[in-house]
Amino acid sequence: MTEQSSVGRFGRGPGLFGPRPRSSLREEGARGALIAFASTVIFIGVAVWLVLTSETWPAVQRQFFNWSNFKEAWPVVATGFWLDIKMFLVAEVLILVIALAVAMIRALRGPAFFPLRVLAITFIDLIRGVPIILLILLLGFGVPALQLPGVPRRELFWGLTALVISYSAYTAEVYRAGIESVRESQRMSARSLGLTQVQTLRYVLVPQAIRNVIPALLNGFVSLQKDVALVFVLGVREGVRSAQIYTASTFNYTSYVVAAVLFLLVSVPVARFTDWYTDRDRRRMQAVGG
Repeated sequence: MTEQSSVGRFGRGPGLFGPRPRSSLREEGARGALIAFASTVIFIGVAVWLVLTSETWPAVQRQFFNWSNFKEAWPVVATGFWLDIKMFLVAEVLILVIALAVAMIRALRGPAFFPLRVLAITFIDLIRGVPIILLILLLGFGVPALQLPGVPRRELFWGLTALVISYSAYTAEVYRAGIESVRESQRMSARSLGLTQVQTLRYVLVPQAIRNVIPALLNGFVSLQKDVALVFVLGVREGVRSAQIYTASTFNYTSYVVAAVLFLLVSVPVARFTDWYTDRDRRRMQAVGG
């Protein structure tokens, strides 16, 4: 056996133990994509057939997928959904700022900062232990009932406050995980240069931590976009509440489908962007690690 044939069989060539030819990989990829497409079409086709052949489908179609009601409910629900968008944008800015402050407080070291750390940990543990819908009800109905002078009484304000408080506790833990993922040598180097703990966090640890947790923050971004609708329990006329009012007046549930479509139009692109960014960040980390 010659050296050339040996390399072709055992080395870098397309031999028995070498890399497979690109044409073979392309054919395998095309075959896998075709199988995936065919199986998806078959699954969807069977599901649609089962639904359309159901005896109760005509009644369900009239109640949930009535085109005339869809067109009639769209502007009504869309007007309320615009309030969801505004709440979502305002809450996200406040959450990112408040959560970062809480995480930085918890990351402080030394006995002098112990009371602050206890407060931060207590806030996180208590808020994360209360369901968000319950927190909205407690603040939305409880605080205005106190009738405290100078304290806002609008349900929208307290519903938004409950969302910010709840998500700040969860997001603070995301930030903290990012801070702790930075190597300890970074903190020690900054301290050896004369930086205080706060300066070390601000200029050294936090910038690196934020880059590490952006994918997790984007996932929270997607969840918040849907959870803003929970303020409807306070009577706030946002998208879901508008759909509920329309249903109460027409006894038709198509308006809920309209609300679902509006939320999907926002959440699906954001979710796809999150997946794309997460995949890009993973490839970047693998390249750096390699």
